[in-house]
Amino acid sequence: MSTAARGSAAVLGAAVLWGTVGPAQVLAASGADPLALGAARLVVGGFVLLGLVGVRGRLGRWRTLGRGPALGWLLLAAASTAAYQAAFLSSVVRTGAALSTVVALGVAPPAVGVLARLTGGERLTRPWLLGTFAAVAGTAVLLLPGATVHIDTAGVLLGILGGLCYGAYTVAAKRLLDGPAPALVAVSATLILGGAALLPFAHDLPRLAEPNSLALVGWLAVPATTLGYLLFVSGLRHVTAATAGTLSLAEPLIAAVLGLAFLGEHLPWPAGVGATLLLAGLVVATVPTPAQPDTTPVATPSRLH
Repeated sequence: MSTAARGSAAVLGAAVLWGTVGPAQVLAASGADPLALGAARLVVGGFVLLGLVGVRGRLGRWRTLGRGPALGWLLLAAASTAAYQAAFLSSVVRTGAALSTVVALGVAPPAVGVLARLTGGERLTRPWLLGTFAAVAGTAVLLLPGATVHIDTAGVLLGILGGLCYGAYTVAAKRLLDGPAPALVAVSATLILGGAALLPFAHDLPRLAEPNSLALVGWLAVPATTLGYLLFVSGLRHVTAATAGTLSLAEPLIAAVLGLAFLGEHLPWPAGVGATLLLAGLVVATVPTPAQPDTTPVATPSRLH
């Protein structure tokens, strides 16, 4: 397996884990405030990740996070993470797991592509353009009348905001990985800072101690955050931010499948068509761009006469 393929597989693995967030929230039926859940998820997941980094002896060079461009990208990543959690989990409460995930992740790929182009001059390849078009078209079909059972305007707008924040986070994380800062320490700091930023706006924090809320936070924090971000960071080293954004569209596909299997949600034919388009887009977006042949003329020594 090539390096790019391994990177794509890691990002897809992260998307699969993140796709469980909405369905888990619905299944747990927790009465906790979405902002409190988001804050707990980020803080606990961030500290678990930081602990793993410490065990591996890779806490060195953390001071580079406060220097130069790294600090700006770190703060942007933390702010984007906090805003994404607030918007997405609130959207799930209003519109349900499948629709909120589809909306948020449908917005994310074009947002990532545009931001990556503007901030780093990242080239948008033809496979990415075709794959993203197909995936976003599939996402749009999932939103057609009859494809979903309930649409709440405020919930959809919150999902769109979540997608924009997801795009900003992906680009900021990619810039952090491209710099001298230790990647996993940077991601841990991003999660902890993002969770801390949410805490002042959360209410009913004692409800997090209820059994179903504790179980939900446990799932969201460790598999869906610690492991998910480990995979995402590993994959993001080997693929562009734009490709990672498109591959993340596996998340709404997983959410839709889990909703169908465990939450009693139905899949009308427009949703089936949308899911097929979305899956095709993911496949196309992972096609590596063939290397361009070197057409530079090679100087040859002149013959002696």
